[in-house]
Amino acid sequence: MTRLRLTEIFFSLQGETRTVGIPTVFIRLTGCPLRCGYCDTAYAFHGGQWHEIDDILKQVASYQAHYVTVTGGEPLAQKSCIALLKKLCDAGYKVSLETSGALDISAVDARVDKVVDIKTPGSKEVEKNRFENLQFILPHDQIKFVLCHRADYEWAKNILAEYKLPEKCEILFSPSANELSATDLADWIIQDKLPVRMQIQLHKYLWGDTPGR
Repeated sequence: MTRLRLTEIFFSLQGETRTVGIPTVFIRLTGCPLRCGYCDTAYAFHGGQWHEIDDILKQVASYQAHYVTVTGGEPLAQKSCIALLKKLCDAGYKVSLETSGALDISAVDARVDKVVDIKTPGSKEVEKNRFENLQFILPHDQIKFVLCHRADYEWAKNILAEYKLPEKCEILFSPSANELSATDLADWIIQDKLPVRMQIQLHKYLWGDTPGR
């Protein structure tokens, strides 16, 4: 049987991406090879419990939800994540994957909405970006930038232009909590008429940094 190491499975509102506000089951896998300066899920770096994929699907079904998000940590750090994503799609769920973009996404089921994070200099992990992944981005996917300051914003603008990202899929710009004012980011986007979606983390406004929410 195929197993994965999980930190938690919980039911909440999606706090980000195009499905923000929609009730969603979150499957948080354990482990991550990155150490971003603004990480808010460091508790998922270690520990966790081993679960069979079929048991995970039973837990997901108990919430009677249509949307499922597989996150981490870095979910693709566990090879069996690919099989989990496929089984969730086969079961009829609308599935999204939140990934750092540092690992190969080529094997991810095409039915999955991939949310691929491009790490900015402010994250302290910019050298981990795997730009080869951009060839596997589909129109229904999303590319996300978490911005720590104005220099990150300007860097992200250059990446948008260099790789023509708005032509590939929807682009998300998000301010790093406690580092960049959401109002400042909104003003910059409007001033530059950037073709991006600004987002803030709804779950933090509702429940703060409470794990599993």
